[in-house]
Amino acid sequence: MNPHFLQNPYLNGINTKPYYMKKVVITVIALSLSISTMMSCKEAADKAKAATEEAADSLEEAGDDLKEAAEDAKEAMEEAGEEMKEAGSQALDSIKKAGEETMDKAKEMGENAKDAANETADDLKKVAEDAKDKLDH
Repeated sequence: MNPHFLQNPYLNGINTKPYYMKKVVITVIALSLSISTMMSCKEAADKAKAATEEAADSLEEAGDDLKEAAEDAKEAMEEAGEEMKEAGSQALDSIKKAGEETMDKAKEMGENAKDAANETADDLKKVAEDAKDKLDH
């Protein structure tokens, strides 16, 4: 007693239950694959979020280091100014040397911050590519 919508006119009297069960099994498999893909995408999004937070922390640390370097430079220049009053030309050499060291430190800190930002951008690109590859498959 198959309802008319379950009857296949091309199968005249052949048991069609296995045919429809195959469709149900295939549908269940397709749904489970799509759910696993969604979970994988969620994991990739979580990883991207974590990488973004890590990049923000790295940039914040780099900013703090630059601030400390600027404060150190300020202190060094104040000390050099006092010495300049006392020692004259010898203090001018100290100021020049302190300025060069400060600039070298600032350049070094800037390069470190740039490298950290580039690494973070590369990590985010990799996570996005992985997520895209998982979606494509």
